[in-house]
Amino acid sequence: MKGTNLGEFEEIVLLTIAALMEEAYSVAICDEIEKVTGRKVKLSVVHAVLNRLSDKGYVQSELGAPTKERGGRRKRFFYVTHAGKVALTKSKEQRDHLWSLIPSFNLKFT
Repeated sequence: MKGTNLGEFEEIVLLTIAALMEEAYSVAICDEIEKVTGRKVKLSVVHAVLNRLSDKGYVQSELGAPTKERGGRRKRFFYVTHAGKVALTKSKEQRDHLWSLIPSFNLKFT
């Protein structure tokens, strides 16, 4: 495992899972990220991030019930673990602290 810090896209995926709550499966995660960020997201990339987040202990998953719409296949739903919540909180606190160090939000970045 590379480390326990969240990369930018890992954080976005984790936040999206938290926002979607019990509807957090891979396609819904992709759709929500695209809707919110305007970024085109590949399903394979989201799956890779979900695997990394799982390896870090930040998400867990479980299979839902089979559905007719999916030809009897089941969706894998993801949820944020306690460790994932801690990691998100730490990331937010770090970002908030850095933002607070900027003398004025009205700075002109050149």
